[in-house]
Amino acid sequence: MGPILPTTTTATLTGVVDALADVVPVAALVVLLAAAYRHPRAWLEAGLAAAAALAVLATGRVHSADLRSEREHLLPVVAFLVAILVVAECCRAAGLFSAIGARAARAGTPVRVFTLTFVVAAVTTVALSLDATVVLVTPVVLGAAAVTGIADRPLQLVCVRLANVASLLLPVSNLTNLLAMPRLDISFGRYALLMAPAWLLALGIEYAVQRCWFRSELAAPVKQAPTEIPTLPWTPLVVVVLMLTGFAVSGLAPAWIAAAAAVVLIVRGLLRDELTVGRVAVSAQTGFALFVLGLGLVVAALGNGPLGDDLARLVPGSSGLPALLALALLGAVLANVVNNLPATLLIVPLVAPLGTVALLATLIGINLGSSMTWSGSLANLLWRRTVTASGGTVSSRDFHVVGLIATPFAIVAGVVVLKVWSGIV
Repeated sequence: MGPILPTTTTATLTGVVDALADVVPVAALVVLLAAAYRHPRAWLEAGLAAAAALAVLATGRVHSADLRSEREHLLPVVAFLVAILVVAECCRAAGLFSAIGARAARAGTPVRVFTLTFVVAAVTTVALSLDATVVLVTPVVLGAAAVTGIADRPLQLVCVRLANVASLLLPVSNLTNLLAMPRLDISFGRYALLMAPAWLLALGIEYAVQRCWFRSELAAPVKQAPTEIPTLPWTPLVVVVLMLTGFAVSGLAPAWIAAAAAVVLIVRGLLRDELTVGRVAVSAQTGFALFVLGLGLVVAALGNGPLGDDLARLVPGSSGLPALLALALLGAVLANVVNNLPATLLIVPLVAPLGTVALLATLIGINLGSSMTWSGSLANLLWRRTVTASGGTVSSRDFHVVGLIATPFAIVAGVVVLKVWSGIV
């Protein structure tokens, strides 16, 4: 029979184990956010996510019920992410974005080009999610700026700002919305109806602020318009419209509809030699999909620790306007501290019991607030890399000043109009 440890020693060991169980998820989240910032190769990104998930599982903070919940909530979201990225790549390969960009470049004055770019970025975000805007639209508008001689600063900033701001409207426009949908108990159409006024108001504020901030650049004359306008590929456009219609009326999970659209566009692209199987595989970004799954497990462990308890104490107990504003502020702050996806996973279960309007107000804070700092949204980091790879120059001053001016007004106005509109409809 081995020696029996003294009670004090046992208590000390237990305290050390508990402390490690609290520290490991925090360290794992820091590692994953650093990886998101650096965006390593896909295999390394997936490997880090797997290692982080295994580390938090070893602490015992993630229970079997948590695993089932993560599987039910995250797998459909990740499947949709993979499918919509493939759809977006098929649209790019077909020339849809370059054709739209060339037409925007022929609009005439810089203000008209800017306005059309604003509209294109908003529509792309709504239909194909924010990642498609920062990765696929950004190079197109930079090319349009180079051809016309318009300053590229306002055009490229539109892409990253609208990627976050325009993602309020539909559940499929942002992963944060999709993650919250299972707890909202409303239809796709009802979600859009409730969010539409806040979305329009946020777009209006964003447009006014950017027009004012870039007034000197937008007053310069256009040097020349593009001489060749690519033919607009109608098939991808029709497929995307049908896909959005399916989201609204079919009742099927968005992942299935997006997958069907992806299959149609893949077959078309392969037959027309616009795509290769390898390119389709790369566009699916499976490494990032695994990263999101690993991140979900890490956040589940955080939610079961002291951080979850602290957040629960900060969540208001009512759904009046002051409480809704507090929830939006909490969502915005959390998104900028730990990124928008972890913020959503942490706060949505705590806010859901307060009802639909409270959860939508929280999403307004998360989606709009994540545009204020580089770390607020993965889309911000993707945009930085895309601009650099496309030969542009990232301006931290533009990004942060416009964000600090526009975002607080948009959040407050959006929550107020949501509260009023939800009482009407």
